[in-house]
Amino acid sequence: MRLSELNPDRLSKEQLTAFMFDDTCDDGNSGDCILVFGAKTIHRVEKAAKLYHDKRAPSILVTGSAARWGVNETPEAIWMKEHLTKLGVPDEDILVELEAANTTENVIASMMVLQQTYGLHMMKRLLIVSSPFHMKRCLLTLRTYMPDWITYTFCSDDRKVGQRGNWWTDSTEKARVMKEVHSISKYAGLGIIKDVDVPLL
Repeated sequence: MRLSELNPDRLSKEQLTAFMFDDTCDDGNSGDCILVFGAKTIHRVEKAAKLYHDKRAPSILVTGSAARWGVNETPEAIWMKEHLTKLGVPDEDILVELEAANTTENVIASMMVLQQTYGLHMMKRLLIVSSPFHMKRCLLTLRTYMPDWITYTFCSDDRKVGQRGNWWTDSTEKARVMKEVHSISKYAGLGIIKDVDVPLL
């Protein structure tokens, strides 16, 4: 089965869990930078700050515009930076990307920031922070657009529900997972992400 053929309504809980979470576990590695996908959720900020204070990467890149919030609203990246500084992350260790309006743009726009700051050729591993339900799409988008020499460690935020072992117990988190699978299938069909085989299904 290919990504574009996925239908979450035909998959068991076990199949959905394997697809969404098997490849996005934290392997404990350190990296060159922590990349935080755009949102205004304190869960992601707290996770990024913890990774930084645990010395797993020397800097944090926050990405996201205000496109989803309105022209007079604070961009997601600025919102996250403000909260990171409150959590003790030094201003000079926070990189900001302000143009991205979606997951694909988060990746593409972040590449320019990384290139201008470090040089992409210097990047070996990125620590990826997002919501648990969003991590699979992050992985697939990174593999589609980022250079293939860069590897990833996936560090989902630490919300109590919505994790691999309990996502189906909460109606909101379950709906998010189901929506994500639909979105992944749609984007693979459109060519926005690579339409690869899904070996577990």
